[in-house]
Amino acid sequence: MQYSMKYIFGFAAVVCFVCSIMISTANVGLRERQEVNKLLDKQKSVLQAAWLVQPGEKLDRARVEELFKNVRPRLLDLTTDTILDDGALATYDEAKSPKLPAPENNAGIMEVPEQVQIYEVLDGDKVLMRVLPIVGKGLWGTMKGFLALDSDCNTIRGLTYYEQSETPGLGGEVNNPRWKALWKGRAAYDASGNPAIEVIKGPADPPEKAPHKVDGLSGATLTGRGVTNMLRFWLGENGYAPFLKSIRENGSV
Repeated sequence: MQYSMKYIFGFAAVVCFVCSIMISTANVGLRERQEVNKLLDKQKSVLQAAWLVQPGEKLDRARVEELFKNVRPRLLDLTTDTILDDGALATYDEAKSPKLPAPENNAGIMEVPEQVQIYEVLDGDKVLMRVLPIVGKGLWGTMKGFLALDSDCNTIRGLTYYEQSETPGLGGEVNNPRWKALWKGRAAYDASGNPAIEVIKGPADPPEKAPHKVDGLSGATLTGRGVTNMLRFWLGENGYAPFLKSIRENGSV
């Protein structure tokens, strides 16, 4: 039995319409779960940056929530370099946070948010480390992650990326646990307070001999350069430097 072209196109249009309704309904119905999973993934990345979990450790929601009892989210205003009250944090929306044009930089950063959510890892009332969000360009696209600094606001505890599109086996090795372990104990700043951490070509000496250098990624020089530029920006005057300097000079805020 043959069908007319009008019938075929009409039937196809009805099928497409029905499918689009089903997809839209599923998307709306699952939106809350998607937001929960998105938050869970970000919390996992914070814990990984702080090395509060081991590579390959399975983390369900209950385990993440348990570990996050000692992690305090805070809202940092980058225009004043001050921590805002918890009420501001409760209404904070990262996607809607106002942004300012970024000064010329090598990290491919076009704009800087006025406010960012950072995390403090606590031991009672004592801040053990701070986990700071970072973003910048790799070889193929934007990389988003977290940098964890010790309470001295200089010693690096860890670095992790939760969003990146680098080449698997090359630049994608930024999330290889062996490479990430090389960051522990390095120094973010030099003796003059300038951002000094960098990914070099080839292997670097241990932190006690080369506090500002980290092994390069084999075959991924441009990705390593992107990591360096990104960290130099966020550790500089247009990023977290004024806030971290204030902590070093005046204590926790």
